Amino acid sequence: MRPHLFWFLVALTVWLTLVGWRSESVPEKLSDYGFFNGNPAQQQPVAGVVPYALNTPLFSDYAEKLRFIKLPAGQEVSYNDTAVLDFPIGTTLIKTFYYPNDFRDLTKGRQLMETRLLIHQTEGWKAFDYVWNDEQTDAVIEVAGDTKTVSYIDAEGHSQQHAYTIPNLNQCKGCHNRNEVMTPIGPSVRQLNGELVYSGADSPENQLMHWKRMTMLTGLPALANCPKIPVWNKPETGSLSDRARAWLDINCAHCHNPKGPAMTSGLNLSLSETDPTALGISKTPVAAGRGSGGHLFDIVPGKPDESILIYRLASTDPGEMMPEIGRKTIHAESLELLRAWIKAMK
Repeated sequence: MRPHLFWFLVALTVWLTLVGWRSESVPEKLSDYGFFNGNPAQQQPVAGVVPYALNTPLFSDYAEKLRFIKLPAGQEVSYNDTAVLDFPIGTTLIKTFYYPNDFRDLTKGRQLMETRLLIHQTEGWKAFDYVWNDEQTDAVIEVAGDTKTVSYIDAEGHSQQHAYTIPNLNQCKGCHNRNEVMTPIGPSVRQLNGELVYSGADSPENQLMHWKRMTMLTGLPALANCPKIPVWNKPETGSLSDRARAWLDINCAHCHNPKGPAMTSGLNLSLSETDPTALGISKTPVAAGRGSGGHLFDIVPGKPDESILIYRLASTDPGEMMPEIGRKTIHAESLELLRAWIKAMK
């Protein structure tokens, strides 16, 4: 396909999406939904909008995230311990991306970038993206995507500045589709089985127990029988292998699984996968092209620098890097974890 024709089709798709959504009377501003008390930038949820957190979240160029869920009145979620929870129609998942001005001192404020909504409608899940204005007073719906420059002081005290990409809404399907059907990625029992300090509480509470107490979750067994994914950067929560697999599960497995957009790669990086070849160990790539970096196998046991997995995660070249969307920077800390994991392989 000729380049000009390709970009024309992309622009046409975005335009048709925009026209279609305008006809559905989608709220123009985030504040129109009434998710938050007072100034929406404070992210103080109203009754019925419940915060949650994941044990090991997706990496998004070092952005922090505030997550909330709003279930339809009187509805509960049924427990399952193998997949993302099956949320009822009418559920809204809310995720705000932000950067602290100084990661060492959160009292110095933050810059809100975007708030993404996943809304479970009768015809399925739909994604909506709201971009925060420079005044940090509200967020406005964005369909075509955008790129902003973000500046902050990182946890080591270094000044950072880089591009932050807001995806267009068709790109959401690139991660969220399973067999061409959009679905949430993060909120599973194993990810929610951790503690969170709720507003007005003196001590943290297990999220699954909180959801049960709030009549949001039904069928919960004893916590000892619930799966729990480790926190990728906390050795006390799991072994080296378990933490590396946790990171790959949330960052890669939404595409690299038998029903995901990257199913043709032959890789399955889901936490439940036990076949070494499906995990990429001593496996030749199907169609990595120059993304292989000249390496022969996805993972070479004991040799991280000869592994395509490491090469692609360490790249920022759009034709080589993985994930393909959602990042512009290199996640140095997870690379260190994954190098150690591969180096320890026999």
